[in-house]
Amino acid sequence: NCQAKEDFSIIASMKVGNASVRVARTTISVCCFALSPLFLSIIQPASGFGATIHHRRRSNPPIIMSSAGGPTEDQPMADVAAKSGDASFSNFSRTNNIPTFDGDEKAKATDFANYFCAYSQLYHQKQMLTDHNRMAAYHAAIMGNADIFKDKVVMDVGTGSGILAVWAAQAGAKRVYAIEYTDMAKHARRVVKSNGLEDVVTVIQGAVEEVILPEEDWEQFSLSREEGDDEEIVDGKKSQRVVDIILSEWMGYFLLRESMLDSLVRARDTFLKPKTGLMMPSHAAMLVAPITDEEERRVQSSEFANAMEDWKEFAETTQTMYGVNMNVLEEDFCREQREYYVLSSRWAELQTQCLLADPCVVKEYDMHTCTVEDARGVGLAAGEDEGAGAPFDFDVAGRSTTSEAGLAGPVSGFAGWFTVDFKSRTDERGRGVAPEVPNPAYLSTGPEMGYTHWGQQVFHLPSAIPLLADQTTRLNGTLEMMRTKESARLYNVRFRYEASRRKSGEDDKDSVLMKGKPEELVYQIP
Repeated sequence: NCQAKEDFSIIASMKVGNASVRVARTTISVCCFALSPLFLSIIQPASGFGATIHHRRRSNPPIIMSSAGGPTEDQPMADVAAKSGDASFSNFSRTNNIPTFDGDEKAKATDFANYFCAYSQLYHQKQMLTDHNRMAAYHAAIMGNADIFKDKVVMDVGTGSGILAVWAAQAGAKRVYAIEYTDMAKHARRVVKSNGLEDVVTVIQGAVEEVILPEEDWEQFSLSREEGDDEEIVDGKKSQRVVDIILSEWMGYFLLRESMLDSLVRARDTFLKPKTGLMMPSHAAMLVAPITDEEERRVQSSEFANAMEDWKEFAETTQTMYGVNMNVLEEDFCREQREYYVLSSRWAELQTQCLLADPCVVKEYDMHTCTVEDARGVGLAAGEDEGAGAPFDFDVAGRSTTSEAGLAGPVSGFAGWFTVDFKSRTDERGRGVAPEVPNPAYLSTGPEMGYTHWGQQVFHLPSAIPLLADQTTRLNGTLEMMRTKESARLYNVRFRYEASRRKSGEDDKDSVLMKGKPEELVYQIP
């Protein structure tokens, strides 16, 4: 479950007389710290048994799915429930929300095991804490704006090790609520205490959707709603809108993966002062650009081809040795392998020279106004799993024969990443009313920043698009991002696009030399 991990292919063999027969091959994901004596003892050759490890590549850290899985187009939720005995053994509630919001106890337990437990490991926390672009942006946003934290009430949603809460206290906050769902809360308390801030920072272990501020704090820390907020009872409970600043490092791969934005929106609506409260980060944007990354694209294609060759060998062996024809399963196996090798995004740390055009913003979020519906995806119709999509239009010029302009290419696919800002409120309700952020901060996970633990998500095309000399290739289409049917925390991305070519320097984009057929590709972000 760690973000820093590698994939390995393990080939197990068994001695039969003097011959070594390969009996199993599988691919496993191994956390970097797992190469320990315990792990090595598992794969160490035993009596008559051996294992060879082949390093494959780094991909996204998994959000583990339950064995029951979730619904598909051909298998609705009711069928999955009947198969598993209870629909709650999936990573979504019965209302298709994340389980921490309205899931039953079984759904919450499944969500914890599949998602949250990874964040209870110090190794995982350390990886984020050593992401210096991440750390520098949050440190600048908090310590660089200490005046707006002084004597304020702050909430850190998903505090992890507690470092953002500690900074908020050091910046002068009078009370900091550090919310952490996992047992990392125990470590956060120790960090807070060791820094002498236990009188300011209180660590609350639990889902933020279920948190109620301590009753004794209302008098001790003079908690109060902002002027004009006369709603004393909300959803049958005492209004909790007393927080001045909400901090959170909620962003996942390509911003939305993990669906923590849902929890943040609900925390904002429950705890933040509506007009004068600040969200940090305050704004977010998702970007996409065409890239050249041919070596990695070819590796994926080669691995897919090798997997199909393995299948053919397996089918022939099964027919020859055991008299059973397995060819009826080849199409389904091909689909599985294509989804894994070709139509799954990959984590990458791209160089800026891989970009073939300026990035396009496909979605922007104002953290003071965005909704849970906004968190469902990109380019979707309200309440639906598809829509018109977010448009993009890229021009990629091939090399010029008369100058050094242009690019060699080819187009290997698309890359997606995000940026966040820590700045003053821009929404109508809070602009000019909430405190101004005097020293805005900024974080990008794009190639120009070098390493961040988020990296970029790369969506390789099944076949590359060549760039021709003195011609400009246009890629125009739409992007949709939607939650998977199996998990409310995982997303698929659909690209619909057309490729065309025109003479470089020709301004009329409809004056084309070639126009390809419309393409539609759906990728999973694993």
